[in-house]
Amino acid sequence: MARNNSERMGGAHKKGNNSPAATGVDMAGDGPLNFSTPTEFVELPSEGKLYAEGHPLCGQPHIEIRHMTAKDEDILSSRSLLKQGIAIDRLLQNIILNKKVTPASLYVGDKNAILVAARISGYGAEYRTQIVCPSCISHQEVEFDLEAQTIYHGDDYEDYDISESLDGTFIIPLPAMGVNVEVRLLTGKEEQYLLKLAENKKKKKLPESTATDHFRIMIVSVNGKTDSKSISSLVENMPARDARYLRGAYERVCPTIDLKQSFTCGMCGFETEALEVPFTTDFFWPKR
Repeated sequence: MARNNSERMGGAHKKGNNSPAATGVDMAGDGPLNFSTPTEFVELPSEGKLYAEGHPLCGQPHIEIRHMTAKDEDILSSRSLLKQGIAIDRLLQNIILNKKVTPASLYVGDKNAILVAARISGYGAEYRTQIVCPSCISHQEVEFDLEAQTIYHGDDYEDYDISESLDGTFIIPLPAMGVNVEVRLLTGKEEQYLLKLAENKKKKKLPESTATDHFRIMIVSVNGKTDSKSISSLVENMPARDARYLRGAYERVCPTIDLKQSFTCGMCGFETEALEVPFTTDFFWPKR
């Protein structure tokens, strides 16, 4: 939702109007030119409902951000920030107007919605990148429309036996084990932790454990017990049936921005209406 910035920019610039006021020229003729970066309001998939009291986004359905600038591109191209894995978070910190909001405290779905809005303002809605056909595994270049999006508020879980707690967590009974698992939505902080954990395991040539690592950090309690031993014991012994059920239930309660789009493989003819838009290096570092 774009914000009307005409007052902030000294009046709307009409096509063909080259007057000093319209072009931002100082009317006195001696002062410097002053420009303001446009801003917009981004719809939050969470609608601010699950943030704890005291969080700046608690109860807030939107967040105001400014459009990307050339200075923000400097952040995205900083080798130091890229090496540390904090370039994206530093960008978010810059463009979010409310400085009490930190990227680490954002729910992942809200964070992704802001990133998509920032990308559109910086480079447009056309996103061209390489994908792998799910059927024939061929590599193809595909163009996605980032404005063809759907906001999911995490409120459609009637097919699951899920109840929300007063703390903003969710109680999910596992069908096979018969225990109640309490889960929380992951924030940018937990997302970064999981990414670094995966990187460290890769460097040490350890086996991947993405699914179980995700379970360990999103599960708050098991039958009311919050100790790490109880949680680890559940994760290590959870039947595949329960693991699949828990993943599906978590997806249903997790607010997010849905960018799935149609795809037809030019090699094998495979078709799908729900291809996930990949967040590759082309997202914020387009080749053109």
